[in-house]
Amino acid sequence: MNNIRLTQYSTGGGCSCKIPPGELEDLVAGLSPASAPSIGRLLLGIDHGDDSAVLHVDGDSRAIVATTDFFTPVVDDPYDFGRIAAANALSDVYAVGGEPVMALNLLGWPRDVLPLEIAREVLRGGSAMAQAAGCHLAGGHSIDDPHPKYGLAVTGLADPGHLLRVDAGRPGIPLTLTKPLGIGVLNTRHKATGEVFPEAVAAMTTLNRDASRMALAAGVRCATDVTGFGLLGHLYKVARASGVSAVIDSAAVPYLEGAREAIRDGYISGGSRRNLDWIAPHSDFGDLSENELLLLADAQTSGGLLVAGEIPGFPVIGELIPRGEYLLIAK
Repeated sequence: MNNIRLTQYSTGGGCSCKIPPGELEDLVAGLSPASAPSIGRLLLGIDHGDDSAVLHVDGDSRAIVATTDFFTPVVDDPYDFGRIAAANALSDVYAVGGEPVMALNLLGWPRDVLPLEIAREVLRGGSAMAQAAGCHLAGGHSIDDPHPKYGLAVTGLADPGHLLRVDAGRPGIPLTLTKPLGIGVLNTRHKATGEVFPEAVAAMTTLNRDASRMALAAGVRCATDVTGFGLLGHLYKVARASGVSAVIDSAAVPYLEGAREAIRDGYISGGSRRNLDWIAPHSDFGDLSENELLLLADAQTSGGLLVAGEIPGFPVIGELIPRGEYLLIAK
């Protein structure tokens, strides 16, 4: 079992295996959530691609947060894969200012190809992360699948008057990033070579709970998490939804050790290139190199929060400005 490399059993990996952002927006264009006014008011839904759906039940001082996230292996160690996938799913609740309270496992497994003992390790990793988050993990659903997949469906609670939204950005507000970038290129290198990057695993298994709480305490109202669409892709969604433009100071963006070497050596996921192609028509990149832009568009798995506001201890990487010719400006 120790010689089995999980990343070799999937065509994608982590959040980089998402449907490309442009295709996804075309897919859901024109769809609207089914309305049931008698059971509450939908505060966040499909309109701007917020990280979770949020429902305020009339007469309740708290709102219900619901999300789901699952993907193919991003690392070979099954226990770490479970922890990473669970942390990534829990992040969607933290990204809107909520606290996860209950989750369900989502498991796809090629039972005739990979031993069930490995699947058990994946589930054990997910359980450990849910426990760290103080979130009940209550069963779930599994299917026989040609590619291994794991994640969670998560329910949380939030204060309906204090949500973190993608459409609440305003000009003059600084941008803060709570985890370094580079997870995507390091995971791509890991899949190709088997080399392990402990700093990347540590970043992906760090919950965004504390950052979310600190953002709310600082009065922040606009945030998102940085996952499969990369920093530039998620910032583009914030700028578009908020009616502003965003400026990124590329020199201020933090990176994991080895990220620049990985991209120099060509370890770039297809998802990162699609991210850059998606936002390029709406962006002014100045004289930044292609590698620098690909790092900024790098598809992250269980990345940090991108916050419109300042949080002590985390780097400010840019600011929101009045809407101009370009939604994104990177310099």
